[in-house]
Amino acid sequence: MAEDQEPVHVTIWSDVVCPFCNVARERAAWLRDAGARVEWLPYDLHPEYPPEGIARADLMRRFPPGAEDNVRRMNEEAGLAYNPHPERIPNTRRALELIEWGRAQGVGDALHERVMDAYWTEGRDISGWDELEPIVAEVGLDPAQAREEVDAGLFRDAVDASTRHAQQAGISAVPAFVLDGRLLVSGAQPHEVFTRALEQVAAMRAEGPAGG
Repeated sequence: MAEDQEPVHVTIWSDVVCPFCNVARERAAWLRDAGARVEWLPYDLHPEYPPEGIARADLMRRFPPGAEDNVRRMNEEAGLAYNPHPERIPNTRRALELIEWGRAQGVGDALHERVMDAYWTEGRDISGWDELEPIVAEVGLDPAQAREEVDAGLFRDAVDASTRHAQQAGISAVPAFVLDGRLLVSGAQPHEVFTRALEQVAAMRAEGPAGG
């Protein structure tokens, strides 16, 4: 990327329960190293989950044998732990709203990273305040304020609007990377795919401003 150019803005829609969104954290770091500016946005991937989440065994029955081993390998190849809660797939709605609360406090990315670590590395159930409040404290914010404002629904619309915006743009799966508002890369693709995407965006910039 030329030094006199504005950095490529990469928007990543994700849900913290998605294992490929965990891998996307490594891709995001790679894009930052390439000079891009990265922004994470929430996508409510499983609004149908009950508040207590679902049994991991129930989810695994939907996939062919070996699917989880493949997911584990992809995470480990990205240098990331794969140690999700062994029994429950959480409903992440509260966590997503909490991260949006963190964005309003100026620490959205830090809170996003910490919530992801809590689930994927430490195997914690991130659906409830028993786990989320200590995470808020760890990033230097007030857990009581977070709980009060999130439970009051102040960040519900932010998650809904972000998810709806992505869906209207044709995004139905995450992670979804949108570069410069011009180019969609679906999934945690290899670095080579993002190299080509950055080159394509540079060519698009040379042709003129993005539409819309």
